[in-house]
Amino acid sequence: MALETDFIVIGSGVAGLRASIELAKSGARVTVLTKDKASESNTEYAQGGVAVVLSDDDNAELHEEDTLFAGAGLCDEKAVETLVTEGTKYIQELIEWGTEFDREGGNLVFTQEAAHSRRRILHAHGDSTGKEITRALIARARQEKTILLMPFANTESLIVENERCVGVQFLDPILKAPREVFAKAVILCTGGAGQLFLHTTNPTVATGDGMAMAYFACAEMADMEFVQFHPTALNLEKAPRFLLSEAMRGEGGILRNTYGERFMSRYDEKLELAPRDVVSRSIVTEIRRTGTRTVFLDMTAMSEDFLRNRFPKIYETCKYFGLNIAKDLLPVSPASHYIMGGVRTDLHGRTTVSGLYAAGEVACTGVHGANRLASNSLLEGLVFGARAGEAAVLDNSRFLIPNSKSENTQSKSRIWNQESGIATAVKKRVKRVMWERVGILRDKDSLKRALREFEQISQANLGTSSRNFVTLAKLIATVALWREESRGGHFRTDFPERNDEKWRAHSIQKFNTEISASDKINFESKT
Repeated sequence: MALETDFIVIGSGVAGLRASIELAKSGARVTVLTKDKASESNTEYAQGGVAVVLSDDDNAELHEEDTLFAGAGLCDEKAVETLVTEGTKYIQELIEWGTEFDREGGNLVFTQEAAHSRRRILHAHGDSTGKEITRALIARARQEKTILLMPFANTESLIVENERCVGVQFLDPILKAPREVFAKAVILCTGGAGQLFLHTTNPTVATGDGMAMAYFACAEMADMEFVQFHPTALNLEKAPRFLLSEAMRGEGGILRNTYGERFMSRYDEKLELAPRDVVSRSIVTEIRRTGTRTVFLDMTAMSEDFLRNRFPKIYETCKYFGLNIAKDLLPVSPASHYIMGGVRTDLHGRTTVSGLYAAGEVACTGVHGANRLASNSLLEGLVFGARAGEAAVLDNSRFLIPNSKSENTQSKSRIWNQESGIATAVKKRVKRVMWERVGILRDKDSLKRALREFEQISQANLGTSSRNFVTLAKLIATVALWREESRGGHFRTDFPERNDEKWRAHSIQKFNTEISASDKINFESKT
């Protein structure tokens, strides 16, 4: 028997929770599906903080300029303006809801991060900002009696009827079987796809399923070639690629090579505070130049008391692995971190499929362009999660929930997690190929080899999760081969220069359609 609700939100990170709260304000029934526990998302692991204009020496224009510069010519100016101007009120709202950002003497503490011209980054509990925001949002969501949080409910596919998204199929954790739920509209807040790569800072749930589901529902995807690699992930054998926050370099951390030399002056005048793509490529180049596997982050100029208080989670994690961040050089190397592209939306989260909305990392609003400015992602999730929720209520007030499927309904998946062994093998192979051939440094031959491997993998009888995984890898590799220039998070060694004359455009991909280029990321919505 199919379930009914007014709105479905897939994902419980900052965007999903904020969208759910906005939907619930209208009195609507909101069902939030998430593949793990409610708090497990990229938001939970966000250490660096949230960028917002609240300090006396800052303004929205400066924040906008910094974001546009980092985006390497592909940011949508209206989207960026929306982010920086509306962001302030949503952060103030979070504070009213009990979010405990770090303070000194009662005043908010602002820190510096790469490519920001002002100290505008708020943190919570030093380096646990995402965890604190998640805590506050979950507490606020639980005050809304019409919000139903359904953890461990893995969404497999979107249900499309007469070219409109009317529900989802998910794996019911209690019944141990596929089940369908219908609604007026669906909001995708499924996060990113860092797990596509062998080395990533993302949690295991960040597999890009939301992007793949939207693609198979014929939603347009935009800018999928732009993948951000965080420069400084802990690089130890048999240890996870734990993120060493951007703020560590913002507080004065220095990058050194295996000989103890500070090397960033060879690559950029901004040294360690250059944009993330520059620092990541510089580290890879330095590793290759010195014939080693790592570089080191040096925090030893700072006192142990300061570092323990400023970065408590990082301090304890490194200590667990036998490192004292105040005394030892910390081995680091880049890891996949954030995808700037995603499901193409307008400024209200509407996708190109009626009834389907998206917000957060799964979406491409044009805010980030070719390279995300540090600490803008939590703000984007708040702002556009709220806007998507508001638009979904306004657009669908007269839409009736379908009470049964018609013959036009598209819903393909029918199995309950019977592919675990195959999925593990497929994903391991895809992750290695993506890291080695579609990673930080790309070229024509490597990308073509990757696509041949993905095509070979696709010929197997894959289950839903494997199919989604390989599909997303193919989308990124295909458009990375198409873009014959280097820009932001996309670097081609065979086309190392940025070419605005030919390539200052957004890539658009759609199911069974050739890649197209668009001057604008936003579009006229069909409501």
